[in-house]
Amino acid sequence: MIGKLLSAVAGLALVAGAASAADLKFAPGSDPQRFHWDSYTQFAKDHADLKGQTLTIFGPWRGEDQALFESVLAYFEQATGVKVSYASSENYEQQIVVDTEAGSPPNIAILPQPGLIQDLASKGYVKPLPGDTKQWLLDNYAAGQSWVDLSTFKDKEGKASVMAFPFKIDVKSLVWYSPDNFKDAGYKVPHTMEELKALTEQIVKDGGTPWCIGLGSGGATGWPATDWVEDILLRQQPPQVYDGWVDNSVKFTDPRIISAINEFGWFAKNDKYVDGGAKAVATTDFRDSPKGLFTSPPKCYLHHMASFIPSFFPQGTQLGKDADFFYFPPYASKPELGNPVEGAGTLVFIEKQNPAADAFIEFLKTPIAHEVWMAQSSFLTPYKGVHPEAYANDVMKREGQILLDATTFRFDGSDLMPAKIGAGAFWTGMVDYVSGKSAEDVAGEIQKTWDGLK
Repeated sequence: MIGKLLSAVAGLALVAGAASAADLKFAPGSDPQRFHWDSYTQFAKDHADLKGQTLTIFGPWRGEDQALFESVLAYFEQATGVKVSYASSENYEQQIVVDTEAGSPPNIAILPQPGLIQDLASKGYVKPLPGDTKQWLLDNYAAGQSWVDLSTFKDKEGKASVMAFPFKIDVKSLVWYSPDNFKDAGYKVPHTMEELKALTEQIVKDGGTPWCIGLGSGGATGWPATDWVEDILLRQQPPQVYDGWVDNSVKFTDPRIISAINEFGWFAKNDKYVDGGAKAVATTDFRDSPKGLFTSPPKCYLHHMASFIPSFFPQGTQLGKDADFFYFPPYASKPELGNPVEGAGTLVFIEKQNPAADAFIEFLKTPIAHEVWMAQSSFLTPYKGVHPEAYANDVMKREGQILLDATTFRFDGSDLMPAKIGAGAFWTGMVDYVSGKSAEDVAGEIQKTWDGLK
């Protein structure tokens, strides 16, 4: 009963009725250099028998992102005649569990937590996607095997299958800088880790400070360092080592993990390399840390952070002009590891199957389902079949290109670990590390916590 009441409250967040052509953000047939309208037309022809059916969707998007998702849903409704109801909640992770276990799941659920999806799948609540979805991902997403791996979950019998569709991806493997500062100092964007380290040293020789790094985040203090370690590990070791690390078959005390932590320390634990010195790393709020890029003279030249960080740049900062980014580079000495990308994103899965739910997954395989959101904001995709020109601006286009150039994609490792590790011991361990403890001691303490989990 409680689950049904909570579900009803959450449902007030949005109820999307059947769309009319006037509700569509971009008129079908317009701007063919940016939109694959043929995919939309064909999808509509193939699903004309769904008119009058209903589809319930529960997801994490609220506010602006909800409005953007609505704009995509409008095309699905217009093409099929299906009436879609979308709901969200401030505590959506808990809400989906409550609704599901109370027997009132949505047809479609969308979550950015693969671990939570696995919990639901292991209890039999998540349905396998159509058999061709695995091959579709292999054929159509850059680094396709990575996306198949991310989308594969085990059911209550332990049988693994593709149960989710990756849609709307975030990139974390970025380094931010000021083009004007680089131009004034004569610096060039590095393309290898060796060049990035050489640039770090050169900035110090020139009398500057290379990096702004801040781990402060209230109760989540320490998480930015986990992104550093994860990015470095993907560049030092094969992805199988990363996978073993996040499932605890490769221990934190493994020399390969300690090496990645120490490489982060090469940047973060040197007083000359960090604005405010190494002691400031743990106490500087991550939202304030990039501000040194924009002072005159600059307090730093480089900042490693995910694609969302421009939200915390000074008001009026123009991306591409006042601030820009480059891909956190691989080691020239390890060409066999290609171009790995660390990131996050959302996964779409079916809890209560009906023809409209199956059709919605097929809709997500059309370029137009991606391009409509790409053409607005806050959406990246590894889909090789979309028009790159659909991106609303050059910054998004280049971030999207990083996904297309990726040879490996891995989801944020700390998010895949048990919460007491990935959102607990790993965070605090990184604070202890930048505050003076050795990588070996910190790794040992994290592993001891993991070994003690029931």
